[in-house]
Amino acid sequence: MPTKPRQEFGRYLRARRASVAPHAQASEARRSRRQVRGLRRQELAAVAEISVEYLIRLEQGRVAHPSRGVLTSLARALELLPGQRDHLFRLAGELPPEPTSPSEQVRPGLSHLLEGLTTPATVHDGRLDVLARNSAATELLGQPHGTGPYDRNIVYQGFAPSARRVLGEEGAARYGRWATAELRTAIARYPHDARLQGLVKELTATSADFRRHWGRGEVACERSGIKRLLHPAKGWHTFHSEMLHDAQQDHWVVIYTPAT
Repeated sequence: MPTKPRQEFGRYLRARRASVAPHAQASEARRSRRQVRGLRRQELAAVAEISVEYLIRLEQGRVAHPSRGVLTSLARALELLPGQRDHLFRLAGELPPEPTSPSEQVRPGLSHLLEGLTTPATVHDGRLDVLARNSAATELLGQPHGTGPYDRNIVYQGFAPSARRVLGEEGAARYGRWATAELRTAIARYPHDARLQGLVKELTATSADFRRHWGRGEVACERSGIKRLLHPAKGWHTFHSEMLHDAQQDHWVVIYTPAT
């Protein structure tokens, strides 16, 4: 880590230490006599399970490459939010930790935004399961039917009979290829996820089209597209689709706007 990033790392570490309330192990008497804001170095070092001397070197920018284990311990001890933790890792020249699973809850602000849109919009997570749809999307796409374990998954839906009804033969073929590539990308992000592995097993057993697409070895690259969709009451319409990513939650917002 070059000198300037080391100094930035040290400044950030000191600032976060100053912003954290003393931990429970600091007695009331000690807290009443505190001369510094936040945690003392001794307190942070104890919780992070590193030496005070090493913490001093970190804060002074004299450590070239703190380990990922040390960074993880510091983030935990400083009670960093995911974005703050990721910034700490980047300042140390490390990639932030990958999430072990996507969030199962849509942020309230995003839910409010979704319902405020007059064009169809959906939210699916990093496992490709639909978490929310606004009323316009429900009118266009309908609610998933059935009680199977994958009925809300956009890859599974792409190989269901309803895909050809909504997208047409050519559109369903393109969607199936894209969805398979999305699934391969999701498995690379969550390689030990039992649900994703089960989905691959299910589709491999039931769909020749999926087996053919899976054999291509493709990963997802497209985030914008044009889709021709059959509205149940208004007939065929063409939409521009745009995918926006909430990296912290690993949620994807898909917005459909009518093509002009």
